[in-house]
Amino acid sequence: MVKKLKNQEKYDVVVVGGGASGLMMAGRAGELGWRVLLLEKNHALGEKLNITGGGRCNITNAIYDKRDFLKIYGPAQDFLFSPFSQFGVKDTFAFFERLGLPLVVEARTRAFPATQKATDVTKVLERYARNNGVTVRLNSSVSKILTTKGQVSGVLLNGEEVSASAVVLATGGLSHPETGSTGDGFRWLKDLGHGVRRPSPDVVPLKVEETWVKELSGLSLSFMKITFYAEGKRAFSKKGKILFTHFGLSGPLILNSAREVKLLLEVGAVTALVDAFPDTDLGALEKQIIKIFDANKNKSLKNVFKDIAPLGTAEAILSILPLAPDIKVNEIKKVERKGIVKTLKSLPVTITGLMGFDRAVVSDGGVSLTEIDTRSMRSKIWPNLFVLGDLLDINRQSGGYSLQLCWTTGFVAAEHIGEALGNG
Repeated sequence: MVKKLKNQEKYDVVVVGGGASGLMMAGRAGELGWRVLLLEKNHALGEKLNITGGGRCNITNAIYDKRDFLKIYGPAQDFLFSPFSQFGVKDTFAFFERLGLPLVVEARTRAFPATQKATDVTKVLERYARNNGVTVRLNSSVSKILTTKGQVSGVLLNGEEVSASAVVLATGGLSHPETGSTGDGFRWLKDLGHGVRRPSPDVVPLKVEETWVKELSGLSLSFMKITFYAEGKRAFSKKGKILFTHFGLSGPLILNSAREVKLLLEVGAVTALVDAFPDTDLGALEKQIIKIFDANKNKSLKNVFKDIAPLGTAEAILSILPLAPDIKVNEIKKVERKGIVKTLKSLPVTITGLMGFDRAVVSDGGVSLTEIDTRSMRSKIWPNLFVLGDLLDINRQSGGYSLQLCWTTGFVAAEHIGEALGNG
């Protein structure tokens, strides 16, 4: 039997999910004077936020031109112009500065807290919410969104009803389910009549077949080029940092290629070639190798290859060359030398798939933006229901774009609570 909470206070807003978008929304709504209840099923707030950016939290990306920033979101950019006009990148910098957590900009215009600690982001947001009167309840698992007379009326929490004039869903997508992102929000939205595109890992590492890649596990190379092929036909190339792992490839370059690779895999076999010297053409690289060979004529290839290959890769790359590691440099023929050059410029990789949600930085899928009034983040089906962050069907790269979406949608939703309550 469902019971109403005894001596229950009537809340203006119930926010389900204490992550990035939920904390932003709850804190700002409290700051505006609304009575807010923030529900989190974990034992602490910000579990996923605390591990973002390798524990450093890539808060946003310092692309200040709104239109340039929105291009990252592809087809969603037109829907996002209004919310980003209300709260954009510059506002994010000012917001965290106001909370006493200044940001610093690093490579590829990525912005991090100056303290380099993701946990500090969670701490300042929790303080922001509590200082603005938000009631926070941890270990609180919502099982259902309640409705009555064409509106949401609250949530079912541990078998008891919690009433609210507006409900905000900020439960996140499916990436890193160990942090509590288990798809609850998608299920509720389906139950409420929203169309939800099935999520899949989107910004995620790739699994590969080759042993030489796995032998380099833990090694990160800052500037590489990778070219992907679908059924032997060139598809696309990208440059950037690659991280070699025990299962394949990761790092920013790979993560931001994963969605395109996923689409290619749906059609057929996908292979790739890694260029270890993207800024050096074949002729120039061969001259460098000749110079090294001339200075070490009586040494074996394995003893000089470390001076040729990128740092830490010599042994692994040697294993795929059709030459004995013990061969003397002065015994290597011209055609074999050219083969070494070609290999360094086109290291072979066979993509066998994508890693799962547990490794994904971002998962795609969610509610179509056509079903959300993105000016306010209100549902077009339920006028007092707000949908935030990763629950929205928006593709984006790694590099601060997902969190900026959380800050923007959370802040904008709070600004429009009055409309849902008939006071706007």
